[in-house]
Amino acid sequence: MSPPASSDAPVAAAVAATPLPSELSGGVGQTAAIVSHELRKLAHDPTELLLRAVQPALWLGVFGSVFSVIHAIPTGSLTYLQFLTPGILAQSVLFIAIFYGIASIRERELGIVTKFLVSPTPRVVLVGGRALASSARGLSQAVIVFVLALALGVSLRLDPVSIAGTFAAIVLGSALFSTLSMIIASLVKTQERFLGIGQLLTMPLFFASNAIYPISLMPPWLRTVAIANPLTYLVNALRILMIPGGTSPQPLPVDFGVLGAVALGLILLESRLYPRMAQ
Repeated sequence: MSPPASSDAPVAAAVAATPLPSELSGGVGQTAAIVSHELRKLAHDPTELLLRAVQPALWLGVFGSVFSVIHAIPTGSLTYLQFLTPGILAQSVLFIAIFYGIASIRERELGIVTKFLVSPTPRVVLVGGRALASSARGLSQAVIVFVLALALGVSLRLDPVSIAGTFAAIVLGSALFSTLSMIIASLVKTQERFLGIGQLLTMPLFFASNAIYPISLMPPWLRTVAIANPLTYLVNALRILMIPGGTSPQPLPVDFGVLGAVALGLILLESRLYPRMAQ
């Protein structure tokens, strides 16, 4: 999986150079600028959205359709395509967010990180703002997966509450994995090492979750890993919110609570590690 082509540096530089009247307004201003930049890139580069549609299309159209026919994986009352759809959306969120830290490395090389660090905006706001901005691409993937799933005849929940809950889960998942990505970037500091670690993490996180098969089918050791894997809780939440009859081993607030707690913990950790980027 290759990282997304991205260049947050120009907007980040402009934001860092803007006088900030207060910590609050600085945090809100920087967050708004970065999120706005992400949305503009998506709007002006439809090719990227089309390319991003290829992977979920292959998983749902080929893998999902084949396994639905051969009934190789028991999924209870759900068809395999219904079971798989939330997992592929979670996979897309993971694969996009895990390379988000590359922007931090580029900012370090351009000296922008130093400008951020001397601004009055708290580091936790800077990190949290970047984490929030990362959800823009994850939300675009949700639209793609919803369209693909409906085209394949998958029954989905389309009421406003379910869709809002799905988007909220994606924002939390994107924030969690993008912050993990920024932590890796703060530790390794070079694009080559970062890409190697990012490639190493994506497949184990994906396959050691309940995205493409139930946890009950896993051997005990892998089941333990899956329960500790935050991607599992994202899939659980999406499965309840997206699929009629979808279930989770625990109530939906627990899934959101785990995602929120892990994301907050990673944001606080990265806020302490972020100054290392300037060294």
